[in-house]
Amino acid sequence: MTANRSIPRMAQPYQYQRHELAEPDWTRFPGWRTVTSQEWSSAQWQRAHCVKSLKQLHEVLGDLAPAEFYEDLGRDQEQFATMSMLLPPQMLNTMLPRESRWHASAIEHDPVRRYMLPMARDRHPIWPSHPMASRDSLHEHDMWVAEGLTHRYPTKVLAELVPTCPQYCGHCTRMDLVGTSTPTVTKLRLAGKPVDRYDAMLAYLSENPGVRDVVVSGGDVANVPWRQLESFLMRLLELDSIRDVRLATKALMGLPQHWLQTDVLAGIERVAQRARHQGVSLAVHTHVNTVNSLTPLVAKASKALLEAGVRDVRNQGVLLRGVNDSPEALLDLSFGLLDEAMITPYYFYMCDMIPASEHWRVPLSKAQQLQHAIMGYLPGFATARIVCDVPFVGKRWVHQAESYDQVRGISTWTKNYRTSIEATDDEAFTRGYPYYDPIDQLPEAGQNWWTATA
Repeated sequence: MTANRSIPRMAQPYQYQRHELAEPDWTRFPGWRTVTSQEWSSAQWQRAHCVKSLKQLHEVLGDLAPAEFYEDLGRDQEQFATMSMLLPPQMLNTMLPRESRWHASAIEHDPVRRYMLPMARDRHPIWPSHPMASRDSLHEHDMWVAEGLTHRYPTKVLAELVPTCPQYCGHCTRMDLVGTSTPTVTKLRLAGKPVDRYDAMLAYLSENPGVRDVVVSGGDVANVPWRQLESFLMRLLELDSIRDVRLATKALMGLPQHWLQTDVLAGIERVAQRARHQGVSLAVHTHVNTVNSLTPLVAKASKALLEAGVRDVRNQGVLLRGVNDSPEALLDLSFGLLDEAMITPYYFYMCDMIPASEHWRVPLSKAQQLQHAIMGYLPGFATARIVCDVPFVGKRWVHQAESYDQVRGISTWTKNYRTSIEATDDEAFTRGYPYYDPIDQLPEAGQNWWTATA
């Protein structure tokens, strides 16, 4: 017999180590010193105590953060922010979780703060926005076949049920519609009543059996009253053509208390049973960008959804500069999701080309390097694909560009299908569609070219 041999510990670019999740101590914040565990676990308490303004943020943090921090946040809210401030306590509590005071350096580098509470100093002084940025960078509204129903892919649609979320992220791709207006962005509004919009969506799907996959989103489905959401889902499941239903909710991370409510889990179980009986895959897609956001409550909510009958819980993060743009950050997050919360790493999207997002975006070349760096560590089914959502094209793996000028930061992409607005476009399959790197990350020659061109 061959003796068992232990594999010697080798030096690797990334060393796997399992870390137990911990809920940060919310009582470290002056405004929450007396908050009980029972209050913290209540979805109603979390919603009622969301931070919506600098005044409320100061009431929670007090003098933990310096005055300059509040002043810089205020400048950003007035001059750049495309999303208003909205932070559930759960999410704010994952910022600087081990800091007794919020010093300038810690504030600058905290990954959750960096994308949820952007400061004016974060923005690039010359290129806060790319010249080719646009409010609806993916042209989803152009592809509405009913109000809020985007038909971009041949067999898939996006149903935006609600224009609000439990939390607002500065890099939101739907910043033109989601949330309340800011000093720099007047938001669009859904015109129809929810019942009428939902009827129109379902009527379209009934008349178009070639659509088999529906992403139910918004905003965030956690902001749809449960009875209303369950009714829509049950009606959706009446259509024999529908084989995949995906519920999109960042609240699984930002407000896990919502998904742990007894009535919500009972409703999920009813929908899941119906879906399973009909052979339909029901999944939940969430949005976690950093391992710091993973806590025991997030893991508990994810596992509760799986126990209620959801087939999969998957993560669709966004690749953000200064948040998760290193192999270590992506792998720490992926292993945390997989090992501790039973959430499957699925996608990391390159940040979309919306206004005031340049300081978050990374070049295509960096995304390609990161995809290479994370390969081989995770199981194949849980190795996230880094994708670029190219305007008029859709999701493409970062290595699928047809051409790439790294000096000017312009990549060109092609596709193999028509969107709903290209029925008579004979060049849809041969046209090259551009995507642009952030200008401040280009070599000097490229930056000079954009300075002269823009």
